[in-house]
Amino acid sequence: MFEKILIANRGEIACRVIRTAKKLGIATVAVYSDADAQSQHVKLADEAVHIGQAPATQSYLQINRIIQAALDTGAQAIHPGYGFLSENDQFALACQKNNIVFIGPPVDAILAMGLKATSKALMEKAGVPLTPGYHGDNQDAAFLKAQADQIGYPVLIKASAGGGGKGMRLVERAEDFLSHLSSCKSEAKSSFGNDDVLIERYVLQPRHIEVQVFGDTHGNYVHLFERDCSVQRRHQKVLEEAPAPQMPSNKLATMRQAAIDAARAVNYVGAGTVEFIVEQDGTAYFMEMNTRLQVEHPVTEMITGEDLVEWQLRVAFGEPLPKQQHELQIHGHAIEARVYAEEPGKGFLPAIGKISYLHYPEQNAAIRVDSGIVEGDEITTYYDPMIAKLIVWGKNREAALIQMHHALSQFHVDGLGNNIAFLDRLVLSNSFKQAKLDTGLIQREHNFLFNIALKIDAKLVIFAAFIELLTLLKQNAQSVSTVWQAQPLWRLNVRSQYQIELKYGPETIKVQFTVEDEGFTAQYQQQSYKISGQLLDQNTVHVHLDNQQQKLAFSQQDHHLTLFKSGQSYQFEYINPDYAQEESGTDDSNLKAPMPGVITQVLFTANDEVKKDDVLMTLEAMKMEYSIRAPSDGMITSAYFQVGDQVKAGDELLEFQPFEEAVA
Repeated sequence: MFEKILIANRGEIACRVIRTAKKLGIATVAVYSDADAQSQHVKLADEAVHIGQAPATQSYLQINRIIQAALDTGAQAIHPGYGFLSENDQFALACQKNNIVFIGPPVDAILAMGLKATSKALMEKAGVPLTPGYHGDNQDAAFLKAQADQIGYPVLIKASAGGGGKGMRLVERAEDFLSHLSSCKSEAKSSFGNDDVLIERYVLQPRHIEVQVFGDTHGNYVHLFERDCSVQRRHQKVLEEAPAPQMPSNKLATMRQAAIDAARAVNYVGAGTVEFIVEQDGTAYFMEMNTRLQVEHPVTEMITGEDLVEWQLRVAFGEPLPKQQHELQIHGHAIEARVYAEEPGKGFLPAIGKISYLHYPEQNAAIRVDSGIVEGDEITTYYDPMIAKLIVWGKNREAALIQMHHALSQFHVDGLGNNIAFLDRLVLSNSFKQAKLDTGLIQREHNFLFNIALKIDAKLVIFAAFIELLTLLKQNAQSVSTVWQAQPLWRLNVRSQYQIELKYGPETIKVQFTVEDEGFTAQYQQQSYKISGQLLDQNTVHVHLDNQQQKLAFSQQDHHLTLFKSGQSYQFEYINPDYAQEESGTDDSNLKAPMPGVITQVLFTANDEVKKDDVLMTLEAMKMEYSIRAPSDGMITSAYFQVGDQVKAGDELLEFQPFEEAVA
C-alpha cells in the first residue's frame, strides 16, 4: 500500500480522504490556499503545503504547484477528491509524467467521458440506452432544427462540454428553436470554450438516478447499486438516497448492467458514477459518466458497509477489487442532505460570513456527518458554501426519514443563513415522504416549502423570553458574593417582577415574569403560564412549562437569540435602540452590497442620470451574480468601488441622489 498520498482538494472531501488514509496507516499531505491556512483539512493532515492565493484559479487549479508539492513531500499518489482537478485529463497526465499515481481513472477514460456527445457515441456503440436525440458532429443550425423537428417537441438543447445546468435550453415550440440554439451556443462558448451542442427529447417528470461502479486493473467490474438524486434546485442536488425507491426490479437490473457496460467500454479503473435520466415507469437513458468519487458517495457506503475511498486507494495501488458482485448486498436505506450556508427564501442566495455557533448531531451507526467546518470558521466567497453533509441510515426508507428529521432537529447553525429548516420541511413534504420523485419536486412543493407564516407559537415566545431572563439572573448572580449564589433565584433588594422585551420579525413582544415559590408565572397575550427551569450550559436550557418538561437548544449572539426546535430555528432580535444613529440620521441614498462578493461590472460614471431599475453595478459570489439597481430616477454622484474590488455585505457601493431630492 502507499506510504504517503497528497490530497489535491480542500474542505470536507479532503478530511474524508484523510480519515481513511489514517485508518490504513498512510501518511497524508494537504494543500491549501491563503484562505484555508487554518482549515480543518490542514490540521488533520500530517503535512501541508501552501499553493497560492485564495481564488481557486490561483491555488487549487494550479497543476504545476500541486505536482511540485507532491514531489517535494515524497507523496507517491494524489487523490483529487471531487471538483477542481478531479476530472482534468491534463492533471492526470501530469501525474503520469512525474511517476505519481493518479487515484482515479486512466487519462483515456477521462477523455472519453469528458464530452457529452463523444461519450454518448461510445455508449450507443456499447449498447447502453440513450435518450432519443442527435449526438453527432453536424452543428449547422438548420440541420439541428430538422433533427429537433424529427425528435418532436419539447426538446433539450445541451452543451456537449456542459455541466451544472449551463448551456442548456428547453424548447417547447419549433418556432423558438433557432433563438434558443443561438443563446445556448453563446453561453456554452463563454462557459466552456466549446459551443457544440446535442439535441435530446425532453423527458417529462424525469428522475435522476446514478449507479456507482468500480473497475480495477485486473479486468474486474462491479456496481455498488444506485442512488436517487432527483431532488434538485437549479440542477444542483439537495437530497440523495440509496437505493432508489419505487423502481421496478427488472428496470433496475437493466440500468445496473448498463452502468457496468459503460465502464467496461472505456476500460475504466477506480470509482465512477454512471448517471441516467429516468422515466416515471423506470425506463433509463444514459446521461453522462462522472469519472470521480461523487459528493453523495456516503449513502452508498451506508447501505453496503464499504469504504469507497479505501477501494479507490487499493485499486490505484494495483490490488483487485475488495469484493466481487455476488458479495455485495443492500442493507437498509440511507439519505444524505447537503447543509449549505444559503438563504432558501431569497432564491438560495449564498450566505457569507462567520459561523458563530455550530452544533452537529451526535454521530453513531445511523447518523454520520462529513464536514470540514467547525464553529468559528468563515464561509467565504471563494469556494462552495457547503457546511456539511448529513447522512442517516434506517432499516427501511420510513425509518431513514424519521432518522433524518431527528438529526436535522439536532443540527444547529447560527451567525449566517442556512438551509437546515428548508431541508427539514423538504423531508416532511408529501412528495418526498411518498417517494414521488422527479427533478421538479421542489417547485411542485413550493407552497409547503416556502410559504411559512411568520406567526409564532406562544410557547416558543415564552421559552425565548425565559432564556433571556435566566441569562440576566445568572449575570446578576455573578456580580454578588459566593454566599448569595447558593440561592440562584433569590436576590437582595430586587423586584419580584421582570419584563423581557424581544422582537420577532416586525413584532415587538413583551413577556412579564412574576417570581413564585417554585419558579415564575409568565404572562403573554393575556395568558398565564407556570414556568421553571435552569440553564444547563451556554446553549442548552431545561424548561418545565405547564406540567411538561423539555430541553431546548439556543444560541445567543450580540444582537439576537436563536431558538432551535424540531428542525426549525426562530430568531429573536434584542431591543437595543442606537440613539446615536437616530440623532445623526440614516443616509438612504447609498446603495449597499447585499452579500460579500467581487464587483464584476460598473455601468455608470460620476454624474450619470439613470432611470428606476437601471442596473448600476453587478457583483458575483459563489458563481451567482447579483444586480444593483436604481431605486428611482436620479443621479449617481460618486462610486466607492471598481471592477475587481472585493466588498463585504453592507458595504456602501455608490452614492445615489433621487431627482426629487435634487429639486428640493
